[in-house]
Amino acid sequence: MKKVRQGGFLIARVQLLSERIFSKILAKHELSEISPAQGRILFVLWQKDGISIQELAKRTSLGKSTLTSMLDRLEQAGFVKRVPSKEDRRTILIKLTEKDCECRDLYTKITKEKTELFYRGFTSREIDAFEGYLRRIFDNLSAFEAKGDGPRTFMTKKED
Repeated sequence: MKKVRQGGFLIARVQLLSERIFSKILAKHELSEISPAQGRILFVLWQKDGISIQELAKRTSLGKSTLTSMLDRLEQAGFVKRVPSKEDRRTILIKLTEKDCECRDLYTKITKEKTELFYRGFTSREIDAFEGYLRRIFDNLSAFEAKGDGPRTFMTKKED
């Protein structure tokens, strides 16, 4: 009997559970005005502030319409602002504000707390291997999406 592979299903379940737990941790630290998905946006901007919406969508793997609504809420809450690019007026850059700076350290601490929970009982070697496998899966999916292939052209590797 062929074994049913559930990697995608398990990844989705881990993501949902992880976001629920992360929301609780954020609320515990009185940072509940930032959702886990919005935190992902802020995290990317902490790495490189003042990037375009297109670049932010690529780095967060969020669709542009989803990203736009999240940016609206972050802007209303005072964490980010939209600024026209000086090089190209058609491009809008997303920049962090002073309010963001106030919560960055606390958010980083909370993220570390969640990461420690996530990897409880794992060795460094296991974490490296796991993250390597996840990168490979992500790269496979990204390449598939970039090619624009539909489900009918997707071929899996034959079972060993």
